[in-house]
Amino acid sequence: MEILQVILASVFSAAILFLIAKVIGHKQVAQLEFFDYITGITIGSIAAELATTLDKPWWKPTISMLIFGAITVTLSVITRRFARSRKFVNGTPTIILNDGKLYRENMKKAKLELSEFLLLCRQEGFFNLNDIETAVFEYNGKLSILPKSAKRPLNPEDMALEPKPEHIGTEIIMDGRVMGDSLKRKGLNDEWLSKELRKQGFKSAKEVFLAVCYDENQLTVFPIKNEV
Repeated sequence: MEILQVILASVFSAAILFLIAKVIGHKQVAQLEFFDYITGITIGSIAAELATTLDKPWWKPTISMLIFGAITVTLSVITRRFARSRKFVNGTPTIILNDGKLYRENMKKAKLELSEFLLLCRQEGFFNLNDIETAVFEYNGKLSILPKSAKRPLNPEDMALEPKPEHIGTEIIMDGRVMGDSLKRKGLNDEWLSKELRKQGFKSAKEVFLAVCYDENQLTVFPIKNEV
């Protein structure tokens, strides 16, 4: 009888976990934000307790699992809709190396040791720091690297031309919202943005899912609605 209870409790626990996972969405472990990782462990621990602790009411751990799942989903919605909240919940990318300068203070803020930074560079295939134009430590713990123009893979257009320096693109619009600080940092204004959007057939920023400004103020725009 007790074995049957364990089996039923385990099946019920697995079903609750499955439903919560479907609501939260699918992410790889490397894509999980820190809070998502912690809540995932917590929900799993509660599910294990629900499956093995038969002398306690089943509804208590079930409610706890649902509450943790609801908190995770709520925070996910908030960070998608309000850009400013992402910095508080997820943190922000940090420039570690740029144009031959290694920023020690930024490494301290990111809690990134020098040896760990070098390891991440090697994992990305860069054993010589002189080959790196820009290195950004993302909030998910990964290192994004922009190689110097002369070190990036050869493209057909490079064969007859001397490679030009490249820089990381700047997000100008995210989820229909204009990133004012980024626009100012590029030395641009709302009038320029409206003109560029009209050129590409957009009436306003609300129709744009993502707009990134690259070198020479080239604006790449992705609409919110796309045909599948």
